[in-house]
Amino acid sequence: MGDTPDHLGHRSRLRSRLLDDPSGLADYELIEYLLALAIPRRDTKPLAKALLREFGSVAQLVSADPESLRRIDRLGDTGIAALKIAQATSLRLLKDEFRDKPLLSSWDALLDWLRADMGPIDIERVRVLYLNSRNMLIRDELASEGSIDQSAIYVREVIKRALELGASAIILVHNHPSGSPEPSRQDIAITREIAAAAAKLGIALHDHIIIGGSDYRSFRALGLL
Repeated sequence: MGDTPDHLGHRSRLRSRLLDDPSGLADYELIEYLLALAIPRRDTKPLAKALLREFGSVAQLVSADPESLRRIDRLGDTGIAALKIAQATSLRLLKDEFRDKPLLSSWDALLDWLRADMGPIDIERVRVLYLNSRNMLIRDELASEGSIDQSAIYVREVIKRALELGASAIILVHNHPSGSPEPSRQDIAITREIAAAAAKLGIALHDHIIIGGSDYRSFRALGLL
């Protein structure tokens, strides 16, 4: 069933506001218009509001996995794809702030990207950032998925990969889905094991960053490295 003229007029007004001042739109209006581009023959305001009620925020919504999104009635794969495009675009913009720059001098930009990428997800992931001698990012790789207790970071594999890439330094990153970024004893033990193994081969472990929601902890800042 198509839009009524009232819906079409509302969408036109929303488009004008978006072009004039994007920051003036409410969260549900941003999602509403994004979904309208993917689902053009439907009033998407109720769906946008339902999605935000379900997931809590724009960040949580666009970061949700496709299976969770498929449980929402009337969204469909086209709407899901639109949300994932929004996520990918925002992360690409954040990553561009430190791409081809030394990470240690672009620390705030790196943290913004990591919090946006890892803060909203509800499973624990461990990533390793491999850096060259100028501390520029060579590779960002997933090392394990699941809690560190259940899905260990394999020290030998991390060091082996660093050697394969010719990395001079690494940064460990993982998230705590609980929302608390405080390091556990297991986090500390594994970090020290990797630091010791890396040092023997002249590879520096610059930091281990734990993301918890919008907050984070740095092992370097905590004096744990």
